[in-house]
Amino acid sequence: MFTGLIEEVGVLRKVQRRGEAMVLTLSASKILDDVKLGDSISVNGVCLTVISFDGSSFSVDVMPQTFRHTNLSELKPGSPVNLERAMMAGGRFGGHIVQGHVDGIGTIAGRTADANAVVFEIKPDDPALLRHVVPQGSVTVDGISLTVVSVERDAGALTVSIIPHTLKETALQHKRPGDSINIECDILGKYIDHLLSQRGISQPHAAAQAGRSGGGLTEALLRENGF
Repeated sequence: MFTGLIEEVGVLRKVQRRGEAMVLTLSASKILDDVKLGDSISVNGVCLTVISFDGSSFSVDVMPQTFRHTNLSELKPGSPVNLERAMMAGGRFGGHIVQGHVDGIGTIAGRTADANAVVFEIKPDDPALLRHVVPQGSVTVDGISLTVVSVERDAGALTVSIIPHTLKETALQHKRPGDSINIECDILGKYIDHLLSQRGISQPHAAAQAGRSGGGLTEALLRENGF
């Protein structure tokens, strides 16, 4: 588990690819302080396992499932990447619960200045992903824990606002409109949606259920369905 607070920006040193399987070798410094074989490291928001390392780099396997569903397949030698070690049990929880399990890829549709901040407009490749994104809630973008500014479902987009420190200390500073990013939605929303679906309150007829209980996801509706 991660918190979405990037520890350092690494650089992709080498890619070994066989079909949809890859081994990535990345340059790093800070996160190598206490690294061990088998450790989990988030690379652009993707939880990967260390298979080898030395004093200045580490290598990870990328399996076909990860290749198909993240932007790691687009990386080239020299690409900057966001890196974070797995959270220590006694550490501070500075971001939010991040699994490193990417829900989908998005495209940066806009990047605009807003006083000292930069607002990114992001369009998920699959607009259905937005059902798990809540304004003022949390979302992970390339491994960075961010607060959602708005969700525009008609436009199939969400926006996040980045403070100068976050922009400077992450690889997001290099991203421009047209670039891809990995998106992981808040785990709490995903689990609630899954549990409700398993109990027969899936999206298609949720409105009818809500109507009988007074509208929306109410305490009465949850109680009626065993929560």
